[in-house]
Amino acid sequence: MTSDNRDIAAAWSYHTSTNHTQQSVYSNAHYMDFDNQPRPFKIYRNLESVPLPSGLESSGVPALDCLGATTAPERATPTLLELAGLLHHAAGITKVREIPGGQMYFRAAACTGALYHIEVYLVCGDMPGLPGGVYHFGPQDFALRRLREGDYRGLLVEAAGGEPSLAGAPAVFVLTSVFWRNAWKYQERAYRHSFWDSGTVLANLLSTGSGYRLAIRVISSFIDEPVN
Repeated sequence: MTSDNRDIAAAWSYHTSTNHTQQSVYSNAHYMDFDNQPRPFKIYRNLESVPLPSGLESSGVPALDCLGATTAPERATPTLLELAGLLHHAAGITKVREIPGGQMYFRAAACTGALYHIEVYLVCGDMPGLPGGVYHFGPQDFALRRLREGDYRGLLVEAAGGEPSLAGAPAVFVLTSVFWRNAWKYQERAYRHSFWDSGTVLANLLSTGSGYRLAIRVISSFIDEPVN
């Protein structure tokens, strides 16, 4: 099966059909069913947690310099403490608020409806204090859980067409969406929000990496199936 990325008919049809209008907003009978509300976190019950270090430290770089990426990268490999800082600023919990029926967990990166459907995975080779593998980041206990043992970075490089910067990366963050967590409120617009909300996570990763003076960049062109 072949595809043509220049054929945008399906994407354009989705875009126009999910546009908000005054009529669509007022005529939509959808409501949030709190008896069927998705869990706020993805839980791997049978996997051992790998706690990340606490006591995160300031990079010492002014925030505006981080946002403007004016700092020159000095190295590629983060320390375990810096890795924890990257994950905290990408998807970590920054505040907990008591609400009727439970608690609301606010994250470092803004998200539509505070539903936080973007999940963060780490793919790395052996690093100081962390063996190679595919890990899921759990913000609820600020820990990693290893899903695959070994170095899978080569698979990502192949999926990205041999992207040179990816080939030399000691660690790679992969973002995914739990669509139902967002669609519960926003229905078919959840696909739009996957791009919006992953963008805020990526922006935080880029600015935090800049503060740590790490070489960091976004790769958005890859084949989905092998990564999935």
